[in-house]
Amino acid sequence: MPEIEREAMEYDVVIVGAGPAGLSAAIRLKQRAPDLDVVVLEKGSEVGAHILSGAVLDPCGLDALIPDWKARGAPVRVPVRKDRFYMLGAAGALRVPNWPMPPLMSNHGNYIVSMANVCRWLAEQAEALGVEIFPGMAASEIVWDGDRVRGVVAGEFGRNADGTPGPNHEPGMELHGKYVFLAEGVRGSLSKQVMARLDLSKGRDPQKFGLGMKEIWEIDPERHREGTVIHTMGWPLGGNAGGGSFIYHFENNQILIGFVVHLNYENPHLFPYMEFQRFKHHPMVAGLLEGGKRVAYGARAISEGGWQSIPKPVFAGGVLLGCSAGLVNVPRIKGNHNAMLSGIAAADAAVDAIAEGRSGDELTGYEAALRDGPVGRDLRRVRNVKPMWSRWGLLPSLGLGGFDMWTNTLGFSLFGTMSHGKTDAAATGKAKDFRPIDYPRPDGKLSFDRLTNVAFSFTNHEESQPPHLTLRDASVPIAVNLPEYAEPAQRYCPAGVYEVVAEEGSAPRFVINFQNCVHCKTCDIKDPSQNIDWVTPQGGDGPNYPNM
Repeated sequence: MPEIEREAMEYDVVIVGAGPAGLSAAIRLKQRAPDLDVVVLEKGSEVGAHILSGAVLDPCGLDALIPDWKARGAPVRVPVRKDRFYMLGAAGALRVPNWPMPPLMSNHGNYIVSMANVCRWLAEQAEALGVEIFPGMAASEIVWDGDRVRGVVAGEFGRNADGTPGPNHEPGMELHGKYVFLAEGVRGSLSKQVMARLDLSKGRDPQKFGLGMKEIWEIDPERHREGTVIHTMGWPLGGNAGGGSFIYHFENNQILIGFVVHLNYENPHLFPYMEFQRFKHHPMVAGLLEGGKRVAYGARAISEGGWQSIPKPVFAGGVLLGCSAGLVNVPRIKGNHNAMLSGIAAADAAVDAIAEGRSGDELTGYEAALRDGPVGRDLRRVRNVKPMWSRWGLLPSLGLGGFDMWTNTLGFSLFGTMSHGKTDAAATGKAKDFRPIDYPRPDGKLSFDRLTNVAFSFTNHEESQPPHLTLRDASVPIAVNLPEYAEPAQRYCPAGVYEVVAEEGSAPRFVINFQNCVHCKTCDIKDPSQNIDWVTPQGGDGPNYPNM
């Protein structure tokens, strides 16, 4: 295919992704150096359209960025008033007391929020400072200068399904920067390319992931308890996988209900989406939802590797921010505060470098601030919780993980730093070694089939464009994954993208319904053959989350 000529625009800093990390970086850059030219590229149709998070927000990042956020009207209005943990069985629930838990697990002083709406507000603050924000502009390629990241290609539209330029093709532009900040979220396509080419994960543990699925419900006002936070573990996953749920009583009689499945599960017959739907039939949950109405659905992967898995976050010409670097605190189920703090730290390093006349080098000051500052302190003290859970299961890890977090508050750990071991893809077992799991049919009241729920993510993709879910070898799904693993893509995808179609008289074939994709990236992570690559579709496509 011939090389496409594109116009170029020059900026001081190019930021890919208008999430909490990217927007915090943009705001900090302009706070400290108002004359810098800063641009933020967002692949969603608007800022917030692709943001999905629980979310209970630790406001420490917001405090550091905009100390008067309350006076400025930030959509952070529901303080946590009650914090409850439960261990579920099939028919009942046992409350886990709060008092033995380390102080870091307390949600006192935190807020229940829609991070999509927080990001929309952050975008307003950034634009007021002179930041240029371009929604609907997917960054599809890295512009390299040797092994230095020079910029990105954004805004290409109109390719045919086979990848050739169509009649209305727009080649997009190259946006060059003294520094490029990659804040794409979990498993971002450009971050993945840069990490692979520059071997940024060398000497680190492999990144670990979970799949988070979320619904917003409007419930009976008599059952609504604004400010109540509930987390559960145990049923229905049991020993099949790690994970758990969250139920956050938000404003306006809404609850945010979600379910997380750790993607290092072995049984390829496991169906994470159906585990979520089954969870809602637990008596404690069903009693809350009955008579209510589901108003939104979405899903996304969550980085869970923590301290051991943070790649080298700097490279010539740029940095990795937020979930692109894997900064989620797994036991706290929080990453937005660290995303914001990483954006602030990267901005400070870039402002200092540009003031010194530097450009395109490694921002080593950012790496030091990330590892030695509040983000590093937050992640170091919980670094063994996830590997304990993976190695020893739920109950032993509760006791040992809690003990380890307590000792880490005193500055030491009896366990040192435990390793995560293999990747989530490599953890997948062979189908013959596990029993299929029989899931009850959704009832259409509390539980729903995938395609019905995907409609509540308001997802849309232009069907004539090249599929953004690509196979390295088109034969692998049927020739390898189907006989070896019962082709788990049929189940691990929370949007029903992948099907094995077996018609009478014909060989089975693998079908990719990319139009359904909610951009969770699970397929890129969990495919046991590592045969699927998620790449960005044209800008504006994908989910359109209203207030996730």
